[in-house]
Amino acid sequence: MLQSKTHWKIRQANDDKVNNLINELNVTPLVAKLLVNRGIETIDKAKSFLFNEGELYDPFLLEDMHIAIERINQAIRNEEKITVYGDYDADGVTSTYVLLSTLRSLGAHADYYIPNRFTEGYGPNEEAFRFLKDQGTDLIITVDNGIAAIHEAEVAKEIGLDLIITDHHEPGPELPEALAIIHPKRPGSIYPFRELAGVGVAFKLATALLGEIPEYLLPFVAIGTVGDLVSLQDENRYIVKKGLELLPTCHNLGLKALLNVAGVDINNVNEVTIGFTIGPRINAPGRLDSADIGVELFLSESMDEAMAIAQEINELNVQRQSIVEEVAKEAIAEFSENEKYKNNQVIVIGKPGWHSGVIGIVASRLVEKFSKPALVFSYDVNTGLAKGSGRSIPKFDLYENLSKCRDILPHFGGHKMAAGMTLKIDDVDHLRERLNTIANEFLKPEDFVLETEVDGIVSLDEITIETIEQLEKLAPYGTDNPNPIIMVEDVQLPNMRPVGSDGKHLKMTLANDDTEVDGIGFNLGPLADHISPLANVSLVGELDINEWNNIRKPQILVKDMAIKEWQLFDYRGHRKIDQWIDKLPHENRKFIVFHEKTIETLHLAPFLQDIIMIPTIDDAKNTDVQNCNIVFVDLPPTAQFIEALISDKNIPRIYAHFYQEETALFSTMPKREHFKWYYAFLLKQKSFDIRQRGHDLAKHIGLSLQSINFMTKVFFDLDFVTISDGVVSVVNSPEKRNLSESATYKQRIDHMELEKILLYSTYNDLKKWFDQFMTKVNIEEENAWI
Repeated sequence: MLQSKTHWKIRQANDDKVNNLINELNVTPLVAKLLVNRGIETIDKAKSFLFNEGELYDPFLLEDMHIAIERINQAIRNEEKITVYGDYDADGVTSTYVLLSTLRSLGAHADYYIPNRFTEGYGPNEEAFRFLKDQGTDLIITVDNGIAAIHEAEVAKEIGLDLIITDHHEPGPELPEALAIIHPKRPGSIYPFRELAGVGVAFKLATALLGEIPEYLLPFVAIGTVGDLVSLQDENRYIVKKGLELLPTCHNLGLKALLNVAGVDINNVNEVTIGFTIGPRINAPGRLDSADIGVELFLSESMDEAMAIAQEINELNVQRQSIVEEVAKEAIAEFSENEKYKNNQVIVIGKPGWHSGVIGIVASRLVEKFSKPALVFSYDVNTGLAKGSGRSIPKFDLYENLSKCRDILPHFGGHKMAAGMTLKIDDVDHLRERLNTIANEFLKPEDFVLETEVDGIVSLDEITIETIEQLEKLAPYGTDNPNPIIMVEDVQLPNMRPVGSDGKHLKMTLANDDTEVDGIGFNLGPLADHISPLANVSLVGELDINEWNNIRKPQILVKDMAIKEWQLFDYRGHRKIDQWIDKLPHENRKFIVFHEKTIETLHLAPFLQDIIMIPTIDDAKNTDVQNCNIVFVDLPPTAQFIEALISDKNIPRIYAHFYQEETALFSTMPKREHFKWYYAFLLKQKSFDIRQRGHDLAKHIGLSLQSINFMTKVFFDLDFVTISDGVVSVVNSPEKRNLSESATYKQRIDHMELEKILLYSTYNDLKKWFDQFMTKVNIEEENAWI
């Protein structure tokens, strides 16, 4: 067996609705299932989703938009200084650029300010507002922040700064007292779509200012929208789809330079490119130093300057990746090994020296590793403050539960799945206790098992270029419109090998009777040691088209794998057990040893706690190996030992080693003629000293001394001879008996047969032999992922 990493939740589509879409729209069954599963069930809705561009809503439906436009136009007319107050992530940087470039195109005296993550933290702060006022700013417009700036709004009013807030984060119970608040989620809002990113709100303000839709800015709006992981439905779907279409014709030198240094073809950018290539690079400067460099990149008017900035950003991203790996490794070890966190359902962890710019990514790693909500803090011992970032699981609303701790959280914001916060280091333990108390009250064990939403089960022959091309009509994919995840059941992997640095990824061919499809599993390389030949594998993943040397082939990007049947791993002939023993899962492993001498011979002392000695059949019957992964270290005395041990048990895996000192099957087995000649020799001699003369006799007739000793024991079993002090004497007139009546002879024949089955059979034959004893996995276990 192989347990999946996540629980596979298979969506069930209404067959009638699916068939209706197939017949009316001429789409593949998979595309029809996906549409229905996404709530797009009627012909009109499906046509609109697949073939129409969508629309942008009137920006003046946002409350306070008229007030904001009037004040900004007044500032432009009076040549007042306007400062766009941004944020240091991809959404904040693109928001800043979108609004700043719009203001400057209108002739505004405008500049920008992005707070430093490390010295100022997220959002408006009093010192920054006072500084900007001293620098001559008359009007501040926040982008992607400000909705929680209650105190800062009071300061702005006090010092004579007009404040316009544009934001998309969750509003608190009290709104700042600003001149205008443009926010799709503010109470009483009539705006048709609530899930705009910060850059989407900034774009709405820009559109209202210009009196027309500035489509040339849509590539930046798309980057910020995808980068901030907001819902890709409704208006955001239009923004990203249109932005991606327009990106190849974008004339911005900075964006071109960034794509260039990232090795991205500007004509082949999609939402995945933004999410995994462009977005992280825009985020990197703000995580390590100042985010200003990202805005300067997009404002650049020289290609040489743009390339230099893009190169610097790229290097910062490489540095950021290295820091993430280091901090994540420390955080995982701290939570795993410290008894302090033993029973914690919510991870709340921090240390001095952890880079505050990467703690959000580290929190995501912890969620992925432990399937628990995670808050990671960087401690500043000089100020006594802890800066934190949190990520959550679907059943734990992070913003709602942090809101219950407002008395120790002077500064926090975010939403259901992510949040940022600052509090006293001394209060981190209190926060941990409170959040774990909350989690213990309503979270159930199953809530901590991460789920994979599977859109449908498909057969290999359904995976074609045509199907995948139709799937692309559902893009762009992201939050609330996820990339379709399909499931393929019970296929074999005739070709499977780890690839990439350190075998990190898994390259495979999926096959059934008449179809083969390529697959690649990123970060699944270690599974190669846990999938046996001919195992029936089920897997989930995304469909993709692999293009290489002008050849286009369908492939599956495998996300998770499972095997519901027991597995056999063949390590027969691998005499050095220490070379492969580390490939075994450590949990529930048992080393079955039938001969005590084997432990010393194979140097198994370090594994004594996992070794079970089985010297008798009764021991085999009474040993509990239910749900254990079994290693048969050496050869049993008889096959009945194995039958007694594993019958009626659920054994997920068997590792066959079957060590023995010497083989019986290929050593010389005396023939009947040899027995006949030796007995005639003994009759003639009457008595024979086998100790003194056995070696010479063996040499004379061309057999080994072991064979002479063996025949002697057989004759002794049959009462043909007696043995005293090594002297063999013939019994007069013995009863006629067959060789098979000798226990020694029968044991040798049985052992040769045992070797033939366990040591020298093919993998398939050995699997079939074990199959006769294995308990069939029950139906509930078979369908564990459903």
